[in-house]
Amino acid sequence: MFVDKVRITVAAGNGGNGAVAFHREKYVAAGGPDGGDGGNGGSVVLRVDDHLSTLMDFRYKRKYTAPNGEDGRGSRCRGKKGDDLIIRVPRGTVVRDSETNEIIQDMSGSEDFVLCKGGRGGWGNQHFATPTRQVPRFAKSGLPGEKHDVILELKLLADVGLVGFPNVGKSTLLSVTSGAHPKIANYHFTTLYPNLGVIYVEDGVSFVMADIPGIIEGAAEGAGLGHDFLRHIDRCRLLVHLVDVSGSEGRDPVEDFEKICAELSQYSPELASRPMIVAANKTDLLAPESDNLARLKKAAAEKGCELYEISAATTAGTRELVKTIAGKLAALPPVTVYEPEYVKPLPEAGDAQEVQIEHMDDLWLLSGKWLERLISDINFEDYESRMYFDRQLRKSGVFERLEAMGVQDGDTISIYDFEFEYER
Repeated sequence: MFVDKVRITVAAGNGGNGAVAFHREKYVAAGGPDGGDGGNGGSVVLRVDDHLSTLMDFRYKRKYTAPNGEDGRGSRCRGKKGDDLIIRVPRGTVVRDSETNEIIQDMSGSEDFVLCKGGRGGWGNQHFATPTRQVPRFAKSGLPGEKHDVILELKLLADVGLVGFPNVGKSTLLSVTSGAHPKIANYHFTTLYPNLGVIYVEDGVSFVMADIPGIIEGAAEGAGLGHDFLRHIDRCRLLVHLVDVSGSEGRDPVEDFEKICAELSQYSPELASRPMIVAANKTDLLAPESDNLARLKKAAAEKGCELYEISAATTAGTRELVKTIAGKLAALPPVTVYEPEYVKPLPEAGDAQEVQIEHMDDLWLLSGKWLERLISDINFEDYESRMYFDRQLRKSGVFERLEAMGVQDGDTISIYDFEFEYER
């Protein structure tokens, strides 16, 4: 079964908790705190696998969770990091946010993509020891990993897309011009899923052609199989419109040509404006008295398309068609790679009363769900990120609450694994 669109839920692992421990060893006086940090949670990573051609593996498993980080231990032992969860997808898979449908990543290259980042491990009590606080009996919990509901949508990476009504000879053309072996039979919808074939023209010149299952009238609105597979020609740089010019099934080739053009336009105006070559197929079956070919040439010329006469069954004209396609591709831009559209929303200021504050000597420990989200999105090496962090704390009223509780200049504010000195 060919599966090219699925919705899945992914979750990165949570960070491990920091440990509360004290060094105890014979002949070692006042060993002090030595609780280790928790390990980071595993991330969810997408990886392109060229051995996959569909999203079938996601049909029965829809939830993926990376391992959590281990808790810290005594003797300053850090917890083990959770292993990253590698999810393999076919090349050409587009990852979208399930709510906004915005593109998160186009998996057309070979680089891994971190879809959900694992939570950071919490600090052990070793980090909280000071000359005035020599016995800290507390540690920090790990941060939760990111979660995301996404849609995986496979869009084939093909240079050329074969379009046309069912049973016009698309699969036959692909089979005689490449090494592909699609199913071929004399009935509609023989092809139930897209087929790819690599066509070698000459040394150093080749291209990938996709046989798209037959599109019928109303495909853009969901009729037939075309609606399910129109997305696979979104990336194609060139379209080859195959038309049965013989009228062997009692159809009019000009009407077929115009209907398919209308469906492409309705699905995507940009796709309809893509360069197109018309291939008048089954010329070996054309009756001598028929005017089908002349009328089709006129219709193609009106749309600015070149027309080539071929017979896929006898291979007549296919070599000339292939050379023409290769020549046109050389002048066209490369296959489309979609730019990310999705921007992860930053957490806005929450309610200061929801923040838990613990006071120990000159240390103030802050925690809470909103702070977890906020600190996981901040890059403290970046000045603008730090300023955003400061604005959100002030906007939420956290600083006002600290001042009301008696915080002093120079006191240490600890928010998970980030510390800073308070200044009014």
